[in-house]
Amino acid sequence: MSSEVPEQSSLPPERAPRRSGEGGAPVSGALTIVLAVVAVVGGFLILRAVVGGDDGGTTLPTGPGNGAEVTDPDDDADTDPEAPVVTDPPAPPTTTEPPLVTDGAVVVVANANGVDGSAGAMTDQLESAGFEMGTPTNATTGQLDSTVIYYDPDVEPAQVVAESVNRVLGGDSSISQVGTPAPVQTGELEGGVLVLLGNDKAGASLEELAPAADDGDDDGPVVTAPDPGGAGDDDADADEDDPDA
Repeated sequence: MSSEVPEQSSLPPERAPRRSGEGGAPVSGALTIVLAVVAVVGGFLILRAVVGGDDGGTTLPTGPGNGAEVTDPDDDADTDPEAPVVTDPPAPPTTTEPPLVTDGAVVVVANANGVDGSAGAMTDQLESAGFEMGTPTNATTGQLDSTVIYYDPDVEPAQVVAESVNRVLGGDSSISQVGTPAPVQTGELEGGVLVLLGNDKAGASLEELAPAADDGDDDGPVVTAPDPGGAGDDDADADEDDPDA
């Protein structure tokens, strides 16, 4: 009996499966490269969105609780169109009185009060203020509580001169045309303006009566008045028939 030698197969022998952990270096290297590329691309996209990707001008917070603020360009407006506009109140208008008219009519002061010599004293003060003065006299009306000023309508500047006298005396006296006869001892108005000096202004100085002395307005009349204490010495300037003037 012949011995048979078994035929050897022409196929290569099968390799045993590779165990885990052996030869894994190529797979780990490729995965690392992929993750690195993804991280770079992701970081670039995030940086672009934070720095220049937002066209609205809004800055996004980088994390919770980091104190970052969100700004809106509309909040930069300085004024609110709905808010009321506050303006300063207009300055009060300034008034300038016209200059005093002292020429064109003679002013006569008549005593219509209980102070002897007051008409002469007021005559001196009005003359110092620039008025053309006549001789002081006495009124036929008796004593008046308030001073009254009359003017002759036939003398053209008389009314404006009477108004100027009123301003110098404080601006609170009544002004009217003189009647016939005039309320003085002669019955006639010699000049153009007659001042019946009442108790309200008897013995007072123009500085005490003039409004400019109260409000400090430099545009008002500046009057230098003599001391009214010498009112009793004016009898010599009055007519002999007017001892009380």
